[in-house]
Amino acid sequence: MAAPRRTTSRRRPTEAQAAWLRNGLEQPGGKLPLFDADGQRVKRQTIESCLKSGWAARWFDNPLKPDWLVCRLTDAGRAALAPRPAAKELVQAE
Repeated sequence: MAAPRRTTSRRRPTEAQAAWLRNGLEQPGGKLPLFDADGQRVKRQTIESCLKSGWAARWFDNPLKPDWLVCRLTDAGRAALAPRPAAKELVQAE
């Protein structure tokens, strides 16, 4: 399984990555879909980049479809999707 290669503190998901990751917010265990709303497979590049960033993690290997990446949303992925406070709010909080 892919280990995160960088922290997510400064990097945010692209729109495509965020759209895929948001699917896991309401699913049991944070399960992420293999297919989009139109029935098309989610691009492997999107999945692999989220795995490398630590926003998603391999859940299990599918013995019937070993090339499918069955993933779940991680805590880092939830944090990356959370709205960030505006800079003005950060200054007032300090």
